[in-house]
Amino acid sequence: MSPSYRPPSLWLCTLGLTLATFMQVLDTTIANVSLPTIAGNLGVSSDQSTWVITAFAVSNAIALPLTGWLSRRFGEVKLFVAATLFFTFASFLCGIAQSMGMLVGFRALQGFVAGPMYPITQALLISIYPPNKRGQALALLATVTVVAPIAGPILGGWITDDYSWPWIFFINVPIGIFASWVVWNQMKARTEQTHRPKMDYVGLITLVIGVGALQLVLDKGNEEDWFASNFIVIASIISAIALAIFVIWELTDDEPIVNLRLFRHRNFASGTVVLMLAYGAFFAGGLLVPQWLQTQLHYTALWSGIASSWIGVFPVLLTPFVGKYANRFDLRALASLAFFTLAMTSFMRSGFTTVVDFKHVSYVQLIQGIGVAFFFMPVLTILLSDLKPHEIAGGSGLATFLRTLAGSFSASITTYLWSNRAVVHHAHMTENITPYNPIANHALDAMGHGNLQAGAAALERTIIQQAYQISFNEIFHGLGWMFLALILVVFIAKPPFTSKAAGGAAAGAH
Repeated sequence: MSPSYRPPSLWLCTLGLTLATFMQVLDTTIANVSLPTIAGNLGVSSDQSTWVITAFAVSNAIALPLTGWLSRRFGEVKLFVAATLFFTFASFLCGIAQSMGMLVGFRALQGFVAGPMYPITQALLISIYPPNKRGQALALLATVTVVAPIAGPILGGWITDDYSWPWIFFINVPIGIFASWVVWNQMKARTEQTHRPKMDYVGLITLVIGVGALQLVLDKGNEEDWFASNFIVIASIISAIALAIFVIWELTDDEPIVNLRLFRHRNFASGTVVLMLAYGAFFAGGLLVPQWLQTQLHYTALWSGIASSWIGVFPVLLTPFVGKYANRFDLRALASLAFFTLAMTSFMRSGFTTVVDFKHVSYVQLIQGIGVAFFFMPVLTILLSDLKPHEIAGGSGLATFLRTLAGSFSASITTYLWSNRAVVHHAHMTENITPYNPIANHALDAMGHGNLQAGAAALERTIIQQAYQISFNEIFHGLGWMFLALILVVFIAKPPFTSKAAGGAAAGAH
């Protein structure tokens, strides 16, 4: 490989790489708001339509850890271009799907080929920037990672309402072709050493079974009432056995398909744990706020998206400065600033009521953006800092995989806690409302304007709303303390945070 390779146009190459990543990350959320329309057009139930999301998530989670092996086998530039072109083709196939079965199959293909795109983009960006500017490259990629999921539901809703749902996939075609063409033209002269690592079939099969079953458990757990369902119990057992075999095999095999030995590096291990926990907590808030706005405060999908979108303002504005000046500071301190800000905004949300206005919701989202701006770049830099140049593609893929898995865990746990705690609070609030309670009867009579039944219905709606609000507040109170605890965890990492990554191209495929 060529440690000092610089593309003819650094900004054009950066544009191609980040555009592909934006397209790929956008696709993780753009279909969400279109599911009811897709279900209606293809003649299936809403429950069946969720497989459009699940298929992408499962296959994406399986492909992510394979990035290191694929990059060693084919080289990173070829892998990036191939993955982007296949993703583009799969997007086109999704758009022309005539049945739900076809769409789910094409989404699974799309998710699988998307797997290597983010970690390879990260590795290639680091490799083309000089050591003193690699922070800017990581900060830019972090901004894309934050902005794209926010833009997804807004863009998806607009396209679905004003055009038709296939266009949420068709828009990827010109973007993917342009990004592939730019990166290939800019980086085809980059020399890379590749070799044919032996295929670790045991690792691959146990990875596919273990991660696939686990993702199904996480995606379908709430719907199937968790361990009351035989499907969830069996899938959990299969996942646990397969993943246990996978871990033992990968740690003892000479050429593992996923290099778990990377956790011997202190900064990679601590940085990855911080990334997983912080992203899981961040993802929980990002999932809960729009749901709460729509179900309890009766916002439309569009206005919910607009209220949430303010979180992207500061990351966009601060990215150039964070990337340029971050390495002048202790990156653990910058990450601590991020976690402190994220904790404070979580505590602010824990005080929300059902009458909170749009301005206040947007203001807290805006302030949270400051925390996001200082979160991704320092943590990514820390976890990559003590990897050897040829380990960075695999390390980035493994960290991204674990981050994605943390998001899936977070989504399932948050959804479960929100509804479960709401049921508990509903029971507490209604335990004194009986036909023998004169105060309760008087209140019902007043609420129903003399009609006891109408009053009971109105009170029930109010109690449900308040139960969900208390549950919402509890979750954010817990998230606040979790972010504060992460400040202690991030200091397990030890500087310097630039030594090995700066010594050569981050992306070398040895």
